[in-house]
Parts: sequence; structure tokens; C-alpha cells
Amino acid sequence: MLKRDLTPLEARVLAVLVEKESTVPDSYPLSANALTAGCNQKTARDPVMDVSEAEVLATVEELKALHLVNTVSGSRVVRYEHNFARGMGVPGAAMALLTQLMLRGPQTAAELRQNTERLHRFADVSSVEGFLEELSEREQPMAVKLPKAPGAREARWAHLLCGPVASFEQAAAVGQPRDEEIALLRAEVAALRSLVNRIAADLGITP
Repeated sequence: MLKRDLTPLEARVLAVLVEKESTVPDSYPLSANALTAGCNQKTARDPVMDVSEAEVLATVEELKALHLVNTVSGSRVVRYEHNFARGMGVPGAAMALLTQLMLRGPQTAAELRQNTERLHRFADVSSVEGFLEELSEREQPMAVKLPKAPGAREARWAHLLCGPVASFEQAAAVGQPRDEEIALLRAEVAALRSLVNRIAADLGITP
């Protein structure tokens, strides 16, 4: 069980270590340089970060204090490995889901099944939902199902390892235009309607 919420960079560092263990096993455990590159990766990341190696190393020390990361000795280059499953007390399947949520932000169960394929293969979407439900029902919840966004077919899930999601209402409002934008669009529609009416009148056409 976590002693405290993770910072966004701590979550990113931890998730990168879990990801790279499966995607580039020959390079794992990771050097500080490889770990920094993984944190700053432009693809499969939301948000995209731009952090220095010094920031990553300072974060590693914080994660070591939480027993979530270990230093690997016996190499000319210092390398790092995660202790996610044991440190968090979760099975591998749940670890894969949390990793992708930390790397890519909120996702639907179907998206998570696809994105976790290289970390853990789920039989179907219902099995993904089963693990997510278990994570959400823990004494210290690790995941939460967000309100369905307007027009969305499925609800998205988010992790809670960095603390509560800022606002369920904000999450539900993703994709909704702001009041000012609505007013502007209405004004533009009214202007276009007026223009069409004038053109129709000039041509002797009843709109």
C-alpha cells in the first residue's frame, strides 16, 4: 500500500520501468539515460514530458524510499528496475493496466486491452473490466471509472496513484464547448442565416 500519492514524474518513471521490462527486455534494467529517454518519449505518452536526467535520478531516489524501485549492482553503468507488483501489492494484470493509465492517461477498457497487449494479454474486455473494478474497490482505491463524456460510447478509467482525479465534472465535460464558444457559434449561425435570407430576397426566393 502506498504511503503517499505519487508525483506525475514518479508515476512516469515507475511506468516506464514496467513498460520497458516487457518491450525492450535486452536493455532492462534501464540506465539513467534510457530511463530519461523513456520518460520523454513522444509516442504512447499523455502528457508528453521534457525532463532532465537529474530530475529523473532525483525521482528514482524518492521511489527507492517507497520501495518501488531498486538499483542493480554489478554493472559498469548503474541501472534501475521496478518493484511495482510487490511494492503496490497487485498482480501482474493489474500492474499492466495501471502502467498504461500512468503512461497514456484515461482510457476505456477496450483501449486498455489493446494497449496492454505487450505487458499482459487479457482474454477479453470483460476481464479488463474485472481487474479495474477490483482496483476501484480496494480499501485504498487505485483506479476510478470516470463519468461518460458527452457522445462517448464507453466510459474511461483513470488511475488514482497520484491522488484523486481533479474533478469528475471536469472529466465529464471533456469535449464540451465552453459557454463563450457556444455563444460565438450561435452568433455565426445567426449571421449566416441573415445572409442567406438577404440573398434569397434579392433573388426573389422565399427562404
